[in-house]
Amino acid sequence: MIEIKHLTKQYGSHTAVEDLNLTLEPGKIYGFLGPNGAGKSTTMNMITGYLGATEGEVKINGYDIFKQPEEAKQCIGYLPELPPLYQEMTVSEYLYFVAELKKIKKADRKAEVENVIEKISLKDVENRLIRNLSKGYKQRVGLAQAILGNPDFIILDEPTVGLDPKQILEIRDLIKELGQEHTVILSSHILTEISAVCEHVFIISKGKLVASDTTENLVGLMSGSQEIELVVKGGQTEAEQILDTVGNVSKKEVLSAEKEEETRILVHSTQGADIREGIFQAFADSKIPILEMHTVTKSLEDVFLELTQEGEQKS
Repeated sequence: MIEIKHLTKQYGSHTAVEDLNLTLEPGKIYGFLGPNGAGKSTTMNMITGYLGATEGEVKINGYDIFKQPEEAKQCIGYLPELPPLYQEMTVSEYLYFVAELKKIKKADRKAEVENVIEKISLKDVENRLIRNLSKGYKQRVGLAQAILGNPDFIILDEPTVGLDPKQILEIRDLIKELGQEHTVILSSHILTEISAVCEHVFIISKGKLVASDTTENLVGLMSGSQEIELVVKGGQTEAEQILDTVGNVSKKEVLSAEKEEETRILVHSTQGADIREGIFQAFADSKIPILEMHTVTKSLEDVFLELTQEGEQKS
């Protein structure tokens, strides 16, 4: 388990991370989501002990990362945004070097290195110089060094930055596989990445935690009021007058109106109300045909923008 309590990082008068409190349970893939400059990388660097904290504590399997760094770091595999690769080494040489740094027993190193080379699909390039590898393969080598020693937690900071679409999909598949054996913590500002691989999402804005839940629950919580988009045969004025007779309608927005022929309207309900039947009945009673009617479903993108904009307004 990783426990983060009142974690704060200040650079002079600038607060990069403010009073962060989190608990990360084993066996999940967690996503840290936020715009650039939100404090994600700073948080990652403090969790892994690469950066000190102004205040607060981080405990990894009970070990304080700032007071017991050696014991805590044995539980962590870390891939920074820029992988720490030695370009003049071969893949195999580099992984043996990392195994030594991680104090893996000499008798176990060969098996450990061969295992990660197999798991991360590096067999074809194990004897090539790292500087001659593609960006995608370099990222794989970075992942391989992170999982050497079989740590409980794998922490990945922007793991697909700079990769092409095919490489991004390959790295995502690898992350999903790692999630079957490790607790994975993934930082990204790319929404599709988080929603594709993560089970639980932390949204950070301006250094503060603004949401913590599963992707599905976040979308559900932010969709408390129903939104119905409908196209009716008739003019805007008449359509709005009919909607005024429907109960639990909190707001209506005319999206388009083609003279008196067709009107497209977005209708918002009050919290928790289902207004579909009321809308249908009202237009049927007025003998105005509804040509289209569907519920507007919020995406993680909508939730992200809503929460981060709220965070900016409060700060």
